[in-house]
Amino acid sequence: MSSCDACKIEWLVIPAPDLEKAKEFYSSVFGWEISEFSPDFWIFKSGTLSGGLSRGMEPAEEGVTFSITVDDILTALDRIETVGGIPVRGKYEIGGGFGFSAVFRDPNGNLLELWAEK
Repeated sequence: MSSCDACKIEWLVIPAPDLEKAKEFYSSVFGWEISEFSPDFWIFKSGTLSGGLSRGMEPAEEGVTFSITVDDILTALDRIETVGGIPVRGKYEIGGGFGFSAVFRDPNGNLLELWAEK
């Protein structure tokens, strides 16, 4: 197996049948920059990762998932709820010194996680 310095996750797509709700949610809660690419696909930028919001995909609760790093999980959960998301599992310790996590559902129904060091 060879190593690959350039083999990093560069792009991901989040199902978003309601693009307006997705834009409001992700920009308000996490500060993502979101712009319209086409009527059915919008692009976001989050730190070093870019991706898309797709009207044509169905929201998912299973399959590939990802965690969004935040400074404070409890503050993020409050913002999530304020902007139409639903906390599913509150802050819990991962164990082994790997930090803390929480699970939420975005306004389109996707099940995602938060991660924080403390």
